[in-house]
Amino acid sequence: MTATHGRIRLIEDRCTSCMICARECPVWCISIDAHTEPDPASEASRRPRLHNVLDRFAIDWSVCMYCGICVDECPFDALEWNGEHVSPGASLPDLVHQRDRLAPDPGGRPTA
Repeated sequence: MTATHGRIRLIEDRCTSCMICARECPVWCISIDAHTEPDPASEASRRPRLHNVLDRFAIDWSVCMYCGICVDECPFDALEWNGEHVSPGASLPDLVHQRDRLAPDPGGRPTA
């Protein structure tokens, strides 16, 4: 890991909803909701497979202790540091960032 701790961004297309980040977080600041769907790539096989589809991914920055365990434990590199600090919120709910605020913008930076 070379980036400075700060905001974490979610690379959504890498996330498999495996929940390892949420389980390993010592303060439980990550919440994930997902469902399973048949994998279209396995339709021709005798035994259809299922894959997870991410519905909700959120980090509560009011609880996060910026330890980086979630970033280190993700087996798919779906979480990474971007070095920017989390902007203060007017209330505690403002510090819960959902997928849209955790995703990098097209230039590689997370949206505000």
